[in-house]
Amino acid sequence: MAGPATRSLLATALPLVGKRLASGLLTLFLVSIVVFSIAQMLPGDAAQEMLGQSATAEAVTALREKFGLDRPAPERYLRWLGGMLTGDPGFSMVANLPVGDVIASRLPNSLLLAALTALVCVPVALTIGILSAMHRDSRLDRGLNIATLSMVAVPEFLIATLAVLLFAVQLRWLPSIALIPANAGFVDVLRALAMPILSLSVIVIAQMARMTRAAIIQQLNQAYVEMALLKGIKPARVVLTHVLPNAIGPIVNAMALSLSYLLGGAIIVETIFNYPGLASLMVNAVTSRDMPLLQACAMIFCAAYLLLVLVADTVAILANPRLRNR
Repeated sequence: MAGPATRSLLATALPLVGKRLASGLLTLFLVSIVVFSIAQMLPGDAAQEMLGQSATAEAVTALREKFGLDRPAPERYLRWLGGMLTGDPGFSMVANLPVGDVIASRLPNSLLLAALTALVCVPVALTIGILSAMHRDSRLDRGLNIATLSMVAVPEFLIATLAVLLFAVQLRWLPSIALIPANAGFVDVLRALAMPILSLSVIVIAQMARMTRAAIIQQLNQAYVEMALLKGIKPARVVLTHVLPNAIGPIVNAMALSLSYLLGGAIIVETIFNYPGLASLMVNAVTSRDMPLLQACAMIFCAAYLLLVLVADTVAILANPRLRNR
């Protein structure tokens, strides 16, 4: 059975987590309205795009009636929202398949790319942020600050283009197209995704490292750190055992914001490397006016972002008693 401390922690943390969950669901509902409204304002006609310019007016009208495009917008929104809630996001007019099947074929690729990039980014960014904070105002700190600022300033499309020119064209070490064979081993997967991971990691590492540095420096200015140093505890141990637990809230929030970029911000990288992920699928849906597919992809990105923020808030609440006692 749970002890008194655990029960007290749950009693104070669960209401706060519940409020954040309710706020996230309300935000997701408002986002669904915005996504649906913006999708309807895109120029062109989905039925005409699907049948081609040579299609007759009768054929276009029949297709619009088949997919319910002739119905009022509020009715179409409620039908779509009900389908999303029941796990049926609609039918892809271009792929001629259920939207769920189309997304299921691409989502694992995006999750794999995001997971491998996170495995690279998180330890590297934490190391840079901690070293920079521990040696603040030193040459190492200034050098790391200049490096991270430069990394943030360089757009991912430029990094991806330079990576292709160097590693694929000049050195011929890596493939220019990130396609993973069906029977590929772990080494083959890493080789195929090396350049996309590099292109995404540069900006994510820089952002995460800078926010980690700021969070740790804020804690290093507290009185308990000075007291620990006066007792003779080594600075590295003070940072790892005292500072990091108190700075975990801002650091996890920084990670959540940075990692959410890996799903939504991978559009350019997936396009350059022709990677069959969810971001490139959404671009194709915009081009072909495939509204059910576009809306489902946008909602997945928004839900993933809100889920990461909720996880970050939950970790911060559990780690920081001051947040629970407000």
